[in-house]
Amino acid sequence: MPVLTHRAERAPDCEPPTWAGVGGCALPVAAGAATGLLECHALVLTTTGPLLVDVDFTSHLAGPGTLLWVRPGQAIHFDIPGERPAGDDKRRDDAVTIVFRAGLFASEELPGLTPDDPDGPARTPLVLPDPEVFRAAMDHLAADAAGPPGRIATALLHHQLAALLLRVRLLDSGGDDPGNVESRTFERFRRRLEDGYPSSRRVEDYAAELNCSVRTLTRASLSVTGRTAKQVVDDRVALQARRLLAATDLSVAEVGRILGFGEPTNFGRFFHRETALSPGQFRARFADRPGGIPGQRLPAD
Repeated sequence: MPVLTHRAERAPDCEPPTWAGVGGCALPVAAGAATGLLECHALVLTTTGPLLVDVDFTSHLAGPGTLLWVRPGQAIHFDIPGERPAGDDKRRDDAVTIVFRAGLFASEELPGLTPDDPDGPARTPLVLPDPEVFRAAMDHLAADAAGPPGRIATALLHHQLAALLLRVRLLDSGGDDPGNVESRTFERFRRRLEDGYPSSRRVEDYAAELNCSVRTLTRASLSVTGRTAKQVVDDRVALQARRLLAATDLSVAEVGRILGFGEPTNFGRFFHRETALSPGQFRARFADRPGGIPGQRLPAD
């Protein structure tokens, strides 16, 4: 998986304990809080809500009993809608959160679920039929993670997390038809794209790696997403560009280089074509938030 974060704003207290790789945390729920990139997975359960959650620049209003699964590298911003008393900047009791590191479970270890799949279940808010069951399980896991470390404690925490994730999978299957040939082709393409987008935006390269034709990839992409294979590639590159511009202090030129653009002007033209904004105009939207991105700086070289 490519590097997803570069000098990013981190959510405080949101790193799982290294000995277990899973634990509880407090996410930054604050008026005008900065957009950040999580370096781990986060299961966020809204308790007293409502909570306004932006994930990859899409806003969701999550009421009480709503679960959201945030993936590593996604741009996130939390806020509480409406007025509140002065000085009430952080209300961390609005959500219960479990975080866990990527790669904690081996491939196919959990039936019907690949936890590191960015298009897995609950990527949009999931209203739970039994939120108190999830709340109790998440509170219990967080309490155990705060206890003494050890081999047995680690195994217990992994079993608790696996049960939570499988409950989520039962409630939200994701909607893909595993028996559909085009769905399977697109899934292979999408997984390869996650590794390859910083180095190649050519559909031909992905088709060659997957031993199929460009036409096959395009047909599969149109069937699953309504977008051509080239549009899917450009969408992924543009998303990563927005993440880095919104939540890191990298210069525009550095963001472009990370994403394979040799010249800043080429990156600027690509970004404007995809978003109708220049990189500077897009970044300016996030500069006024407390702790937000500072003004544009010159490239290091």
